[in-house]
Amino acid sequence: MRDTKGVPVYRDEGIVLRTQRLGEADRIITLFTRDHGRIRAVAKGVRKTGSRFGSRLEPFGRVDVQLYEGRTLDTVTQVETLDAHGPRLTGDYGSWTAGTAMLEATERLTPVEGEPTLPQYVLLVGALRTLVARTHDSGLVLDAFILRSLAIAGWSPSFADCARCGQKGPHRAFAVSAGGVLCSGCRVPGSAAPALETLALLGALLSGDWSTADGTDTRHRRESTSLTAALLTWHLERGLRSWPLVERA
Repeated sequence: MRDTKGVPVYRDEGIVLRTQRLGEADRIITLFTRDHGRIRAVAKGVRKTGSRFGSRLEPFGRVDVQLYEGRTLDTVTQVETLDAHGPRLTGDYGSWTAGTAMLEATERLTPVEGEPTLPQYVLLVGALRTLVARTHDSGLVLDAFILRSLAIAGWSPSFADCARCGQKGPHRAFAVSAGGVLCSGCRVPGSAAPALETLALLGALLSGDWSTADGTDTRHRRESTSLTAALLTWHLERGLRSWPLVERA
């Protein structure tokens, strides 16, 4: 948990994950911050026309924010925009839906408020910048983000060596419940048998090998997306609300 050493005001940078209406003029802002993890704070008067920083507290935005620590919810007192990703993502449906899934996944994978997770924060910042730059397919960026987020959370999947005994691969059997591929001796009933090209793509996305990932075809990308979604759903015990939108993209 965060330690403000008795000082009620603190400052941090963060990504706006979600906003909720509160009363007639306020909003509850969910932020994923660099040093304080996921926090929720009240932004007073941001829905008024003359709000000083209402437009700065929108999903996807990276902001420098000052907050006053409260008993249940903190209160936003100052906001400066560092990266306004939202307007740049709305012009491309695939990028916007992929980004929406990233924000939701980040919130779901950080269940404890106020607990810093710097690797996850750095990953989210980099993924959003990649979406804005459009240097890679948005679906590949999302899958890479999900796989690396699972690894940060302690659920790193295996796409080459057996997830149970460690026997060197490649192996064809794949079980979500086991955390990846399985050798013939560890194979469980109901295991899938994805293409070797799909497993190579998943491994490339996890390791950041974009030269391999960018050269894959649509069929293997679709299969990798399905397996990535299944892995995330298994660990979260339910899927993301935004998945159907991403699939239509």
